[in-house]
Amino acid sequence: MFEIDDIVRLRKQLGLTQTELAKLSGVSQSLITKMEAKKVEPAYSKVKILIETLQKQERRDGDKRTAKSICSKTVKGIDKKETLKDAAKKIREKNISQLPVFDKTNIIGSLSEKTILRELSESGSPDEAFAKKVIDVMDPSFPTVDANTPVELLYQMLEFYEAVVVAEKAKVIGIVTRSDLFKLK
Repeated sequence: MFEIDDIVRLRKQLGLTQTELAKLSGVSQSLITKMEAKKVEPAYSKVKILIETLQKQERRDGDKRTAKSICSKTVKGIDKKETLKDAAKKIREKNISQLPVFDKTNIIGSLSEKTILRELSESGSPDEAFAKKVIDVMDPSFPTVDANTPVELLYQMLEFYEAVVVAEKAKVIGIVTRSDLFKLK
């Protein structure tokens, strides 16, 4: 259920002024101002019109959103020579669930919490598991997409992969995870 704060947040996220929203929706700008300032309780019909207008605008703008526009620009990764202990520490400190594995500047694999847990359960001891090198236990690389890939395609890819790497002219510029898509609404 939408609240007034959601309307304000979505309007600002779409880059619309109150005047622009008024023109698009047919609801008076003064009502929108009073509603956002919580000086009036608008009629349900007016709220419904505003929500429908914002959703329509969001769908229109959604066509313009790309992997580059939503990706995390800082790609936190780990070198192939580091240990699982280093990886677990980085995952915990950065509050992330997966890491691309690098060989200098090239991504050669991936490592996730799931991979670390698998190694812990299959090893004789935690010390044995944490001493392993990342390159020896890493999973295949996350898929890489062009910076201009539409967000709609990322939804489908992230049903199967934990992350998607974003590249521009063969240079890694970011990474998209499921949590990045949750931030869109």
